[in-house]
Amino acid sequence: MLGAELALSRRRAVGFITADTYRIAAVDQLRTYADILNVPLEVVFSPSELARAYKKLEDRDLLLMDTAGRNYRNELYVSEVNSLLSPGQEAEKILVLSLTHKYQDMRQVSAQFVKYGVSRLLLTKMDETDSYGAILNLVREFGFSIPYVTFGQTVPDDIRSFDPAWLADKLLEGAQAHA
Repeated sequence: MLGAELALSRRRAVGFITADTYRIAAVDQLRTYADILNVPLEVVFSPSELARAYKKLEDRDLLLMDTAGRNYRNELYVSEVNSLLSPGQEAEKILVLSLTHKYQDMRQVSAQFVKYGVSRLLLTKMDETDSYGAILNLVREFGFSIPYVTFGQTVPDDIRSFDPAWLADKLLEGAQAHA
């Protein structure tokens, strides 16, 4: 969704890199998405292949990397993902979490990634919950900034810039309902 927002709405020259060779058909799914957006895609199977991918996409304004969705409560998986971001590369790391997950699980995953310098959070599935307190808790505990949130699966319409005033309204709305 973020790729579509940047490529279509903001007219940026985007390139995709995927390291999600773990999940069956993940590469095919992203390739279809890239074809629809007319965005180049490079597949890497190890950190050593990144230089080739960067070289092939050097004409792009922005590169977005997809990694395998694994159990990131496991330190080994987190360190594998971190190894994909080579030293010296200007990279912004954004952790993507679903707001429908339990807060304790989101907290554990967040704790794993902040050790590697992740300071931004993109929250998905905002339309599938009425519980928003986890957002405030994650920001307070880990110091995350939140550039975007998603409210559905319509690309790119359902990705939006995060609005703290909207969150405050939702939290106060929920507090009033329980008073």
